[in-house]
Amino acid sequence: MERKEKVPIWHKANLTLDEAAIYSNIGLHKLRSITEDEDCNFVLWIGNKRLIKQELFDKYMNESYSL
Repeated sequence: MERKEKVPIWHKANLTLDEAAIYSNIGLHKLRSITEDEDCNFVLWIGNKRLIKQELFDKYMNESYSL
């Protein structure tokens, strides 16, 4: 039997949209809107699935005044 351990959000390199919403306290709708922009450098597309690159997302949030 394989044991699957949960990794805390703050230790993950990439976050799902749900995890990013919890992590940042930004709503899912706003995150989807931000990550639709082709110039968004913190989104990683895997087929139709998008992941948020946490390190670049942190930098984006630290440099942003408002969303």
